[in-house]
Amino acid sequence: MGGLVYFSSRSENTRRFVERIDETALRLPLDPSADTPLARRPFVLVTPTYGGGGVKGAVPKPVIRFLNNPLNRILIRGVIAAGNTNFGDAFALAGRIIADKCTVPFLYRFELLGTPEDVETVKQGLARFWTAQASPPPPDTAKTTPGLPTFPLQENVR
Repeated sequence: MGGLVYFSSRSENTRRFVERIDETALRLPLDPSADTPLARRPFVLVTPTYGGGGVKGAVPKPVIRFLNNPLNRILIRGVIAAGNTNFGDAFALAGRIIADKCTVPFLYRFELLGTPEDVETVKQGLARFWTAQASPPPPDTAKTTPGLPTFPLQENVR
């Protein structure tokens, strides 16, 4: 089973969401002068979206620094992103950007600090996701199912 890696801004919304998930989690430092940590096992990244609706600046710089380390990048298995629905199509844009760049699934998105339903959905979805990660695909689908298993509720991000 994997864990969570997350970044939270000074608002602490992402931290509060991750704490309610109740899984082992590594927090990325807010201070740009702090050392970037190394992931020790596969993880799902949880990140807020920055930038007010544009692609430029949507992914927080500490997340970029963390993922620019190949030792961290190789262990990412999926992304969950926070955002604000006021930004329309750019809602949780950081998740889409990271998923595309790291070729991992964009698992879920939530607004601000998430609802109790978001928390429960993510808890259950992560349990199934990590179970699927640990299981090899059935022999008859191994050649037709490329990549990683998908999150059970990925329709949330379309």
